[in-house]
Amino acid sequence: MKHVWILMLVALCTGCSTVSRDRDTIYQVSTLQALMAGAYDGNASLKELRRHGDFGIGTFHALNGEMVVSEGKFFQVRSDGKVYRPKSTELSPYANLTYFEKDLSYILPRGTTFDQLKVLVDAGLPTTNLPYAIRLAGKFSYVKTRSVPVQSKPYPPLAEVAKTQPVFEFTNRTGVLIGYRLPEYLAGVNMPGYHLHFLSAEKDAGGHLLDFVLGEGTVEVDVSPVLHIVLPETEEFSRAATTGASKEDLHAAER
Repeated sequence: MKHVWILMLVALCTGCSTVSRDRDTIYQVSTLQALMAGAYDGNASLKELRRHGDFGIGTFHALNGEMVVSEGKFFQVRSDGKVYRPKSTELSPYANLTYFEKDLSYILPRGTTFDQLKVLVDAGLPTTNLPYAIRLAGKFSYVKTRSVPVQSKPYPPLAEVAKTQPVFEFTNRTGVLIGYRLPEYLAGVNMPGYHLHFLSAEKDAGGHLLDFVLGEGTVEVDVSPVLHIVLPETEEFSRAATTGASKEDLHAAER
């Protein structure tokens, strides 16, 4: 398996000079633009990904479900709504891993929604020009998620797949939201703004987050000023149309 290694972003964070840069790195496989274009063939094993973090999100070969990495364990939420434990040999075409170490935390008001979370967290960040890993653990009165069905070649674009995505709704669940808040200038390389996945405490429900209403919980933020991107040297990636999708296209596919 060949990869091109790119250290894309290195930025200093005021007050974080004593923090290990290796552990404050987001390790990313491929780009969101490539995934949008249908580059769904897995090229990085979960065993390899685990070497670069214990926290993260992504997807699986042929777009077979949503990935949640929590406390070093991989979970796969498939389109049937069930949560599975994938083998370490399974492959991912797109993933983001880091070692989560809390830098900031906030106790959120009861009734906080996804849109309100974005405003509240943004207001407490030192800057919106750095990447952040986001973890929200708590009790949720409502959670809305989605997954995507496994695809067959020739792979359709992600925007077409999203039109058929099954949506799941849960009430009164304890669990965790895991993901990232990324700057707008990374649009296309990754998802700008907030991209979170849900995993229930019972490990029986989850998926790509669409909305929630919080009962009670605390959000933790890890300042992650280094983005390390690994680009696959595959024929599929070489052929992928990795330009042209607008931020509106990205948000439509994600939402």
